[in-house]
Amino acid sequence: MRARLSTFVALAAFACLAAASVSLLVVRGEAQGGGQAAVSTDADDIGGVVTGPKGPEAGVWVIAETTELPTPLRKIVVTDDRGRYLVPDLPKATYDVWVRGYGLVDSPKTKAAPGKQLNLTAVQAPTAKAAADYYPALYWLALLKVPPKSDFPGTGATGNGIAPAMKSQGEWIRNVVNTDGCTGCHQMGNKATREIPASLGTFKSGAEAWDRRIQSGQAGGAMSARFTQVGRARAVGMWADWTDRIAAGALPAATPARPQGRERNVVVTMWDWADPKVYLHDEIASDKRNPLVNPNGPIYGALEESADYMPVVMPGHNGVTQVKLQVRDPKTPSQANNPPAQPSPYWGEEAIWTSQTTAHSFAMDGQSRVWIAARIRPNPTADFCRKGSSHPSAQAFPIEQSGRQMQMYDPKTKKVVTIDLCFGTHHLNFDKNDVLWYTGGGPVEGWFNTRIYLETGDEQKAQGWTPFILDTNGNGKRDAYNEPNEAIDPAKDHRINAPFYGVAPSPVDGAIWGSVQGMPGSVVRLVPGPNPAATALSEIYEVPWNNPKASAQGFAPRGMDVDSNDVVWTVLSSGQLASFDRRKCKGPLNGPTATGQHCPEGWALYPLPGPNYQGATDSASADSAYYDFVDRFDMLGLGKDVPLATGNLSEGLLALVDGKFMTFRMPYPMGFYAKGIDGRIDDPKGGWKGKGIWTSISTRAPFHMEGGRGTTSKLVKFQVRPDPLSK
Repeated sequence: MRARLSTFVALAAFACLAAASVSLLVVRGEAQGGGQAAVSTDADDIGGVVTGPKGPEAGVWVIAETTELPTPLRKIVVTDDRGRYLVPDLPKATYDVWVRGYGLVDSPKTKAAPGKQLNLTAVQAPTAKAAADYYPALYWLALLKVPPKSDFPGTGATGNGIAPAMKSQGEWIRNVVNTDGCTGCHQMGNKATREIPASLGTFKSGAEAWDRRIQSGQAGGAMSARFTQVGRARAVGMWADWTDRIAAGALPAATPARPQGRERNVVVTMWDWADPKVYLHDEIASDKRNPLVNPNGPIYGALEESADYMPVVMPGHNGVTQVKLQVRDPKTPSQANNPPAQPSPYWGEEAIWTSQTTAHSFAMDGQSRVWIAARIRPNPTADFCRKGSSHPSAQAFPIEQSGRQMQMYDPKTKKVVTIDLCFGTHHLNFDKNDVLWYTGGGPVEGWFNTRIYLETGDEQKAQGWTPFILDTNGNGKRDAYNEPNEAIDPAKDHRINAPFYGVAPSPVDGAIWGSVQGMPGSVVRLVPGPNPAATALSEIYEVPWNNPKASAQGFAPRGMDVDSNDVVWTVLSSGQLASFDRRKCKGPLNGPTATGQHCPEGWALYPLPGPNYQGATDSASADSAYYDFVDRFDMLGLGKDVPLATGNLSEGLLALVDGKFMTFRMPYPMGFYAKGIDGRIDDPKGGWKGKGIWTSISTRAPFHMEGGRGTTSKLVKFQVRPDPLSK
């Protein structure tokens, strides 16, 4: 009897296993070819099918959100061509799950737990206006009418209202619209900016409302001054015309496409961090030279002018904490002493930014130490930085003032130390010798040898700086030089003012590349030589502008990075991602004619996706890319050396693959606006799950995002899996 029972149990178990195998095979087969839609889920997944009135909804987002973890968590995926979706690897919690997509309005939120099948019903937008409310900001900003090219150069307040300093339409766009203007801090085109909030007040006209609007909050003085600089009445009128027409019912002329192809393979994971009154600037996850550093470790954020701590997310258990920053001198200036120029419609007269440290950007070393561009003192420099000092760099080029220095956080000791630097800091990156190179130094390029500092504790010995000297006499060495305001002398070298904004040491030859803002702006290559304070030489390559020899024109770089082949990638205020390949230059790279526009053939310009402003001829797209990052180690999943850019008005991450852009949008909460990008490999054998690209929502006004006041910045992780149903 026992033998029969054992035989029966064994046969039954085999039958169940066979049935399960057949079921799994059916699901996998249906994922590849014909048959009824089905999704296989594990215990930590939510999956199902999204349908609408016409059947399966392809290329729409499914959002899963919970507030039951130590910090709110969201995961977002895209449906495949049969409307199927799979949200993978969800921590145990109850989630609100809903559908968002172009042509739709949000579906009702449904409660669900991991391990469950959940089919969802999409809701068609009842009107064109209802559909457009979900469009990326870019499509609304493209309604902006910029002054025609014929209005430049400006003729001043008594002429056409445009300042004479605005020589071209491009310069206008750069200064008061794109990344060096309004979109350098705000996502223009979102609901908060395309409408005039009632809390701002009552006004006789849109122009009067905008004139008051740009004075709001602690940045009001700077915004107002920029409008005055370019021609206040004309700039105010341009923005007022935009919001007036939208208030009267104008809708975007273009419609965004739903995600296609590999864009549907994205998994976006998002954590809240920081508090509602602060904004993020950058984040750091790993050592850029070796993304295996700090696996599964904490992610750190920089709050710039808003607060004196680093927000920290521990992704492994969805925890959050803070690291307090410090100043060396208690008299260090504070943003708390910078009151709003006019009350904010969100915060009134409160000075919500209170930072002394103004932490901006990071670099992480091989021991997971975090090196932070942050202020520690008032602007006057120490005696060793100045004229009369014995410091070699001060003897070559003394420095009297600098606005931001450095701090270092060691996760092993949990301590922060302050480091005084003579030159200013902004962005920073390591070379292969553990030397940090910086931006923010104005007329000089600064460096800090962390090996010397960690061995000796001597911050003076570890640092140095050099001015930017062109080898205009072409003899291959640094000689006596003329100053920037003097004419080129073929018998001498020539100093230039080329303050770096972005910086990246070459992985090929160790030269230091930097991007230089301006019109048209440039990239500069600095070769340190054996004694950089006395031997460093620079080369300058301007963005092609009004250059008949160039295949395309552009202007105003900002962020930049370098790929494994020493090709420089930078983003332009002209709505382009640009590359510069020095190997393609045909003429001399130094000498009296190598002063900027001598290598147009080295440049390639790629228009960002999406519509342009109305009447624009000098720009390629209305999108605004603040920074870029070269994915040298295939951390996103699209291949090695793929350049990524922050599509801040298209609300996503832009990836240039084989000369064509993919857009990985973050649809919720609306308002995605990033600055820094980083990457990390947590498990080199983990496939797509073991790696990812990290960024943060970095608008200066997180209260402009969907949700309004009280909404916090987010830490965001992008991963691209093999297909939309990969687990």
